[in-house]
Amino acid sequence: MNIQILYEDEAILVCRKPAGVAVQTRRLGEPDMESLLKNYRASKGEPPFIGVVHRLDQPVEGVMLYAKTKQAASALGRQIASAQADKCYYAMTDGVPARSGGTLEDYLLRDGKTNVSSVVTKSTPGAKHSELSYEVLEQNGKRAVLKIRLKTGRHHQIRVQLAHAGFPIVGDRKYNFKENIAPSGSGLALCSYRIAFRHPVTCKKMEFEIDKPFCLS
Repeated sequence: MNIQILYEDEAILVCRKPAGVAVQTRRLGEPDMESLLKNYRASKGEPPFIGVVHRLDQPVEGVMLYAKTKQAASALGRQIASAQADKCYYAMTDGVPARSGGTLEDYLLRDGKTNVSSVVTKSTPGAKHSELSYEVLEQNGKRAVLKIRLKTGRHHQIRVQLAHAGFPIVGDRKYNFKENIAPSGSGLALCSYRIAFRHPVTCKKMEFEIDKPFCLS
């Protein structure tokens, strides 16, 4: 499998993760981004270290940032944990928001046994505050394409919050009940299209963006 490298230097590597490939997996024989990038580095005669500093769900494609040294991994991990890194997404939704833009704030609880998260009350033990903002880019009365900026990074956050708000993501078999009645046949219409951060060595602002992979027309 060929990996699309968007940028690389001695400390970091930025690439485009294909939909359907896990960031990490324990399943024997199944390729994941970590092992693919380790092999890529080894093929160039480099130490095969890859630091995973953030994640995307397996069905989601888009821009991902990796560290090539432990020092860079620590620095980037701090940026991700403190929300200093900026991550933006495109999503196609089944349903159209009533407003052209806004903010969604909920409390989410993850069920580790089912690997599903749900919206719960603030007082629920283990509940985590979750926030995102969205802007409607286009809509046809039945579906919409949204631009989304994450303000927190929770398990399945975008998928859960959009579904709870009444406009779940097209192709989402976990949180869009319509997909289980009449599956669209397409993949999950969610893409991480932009990431911005400070370089872990030079502190220079870095920004990488890819084109929107879907539209309504």
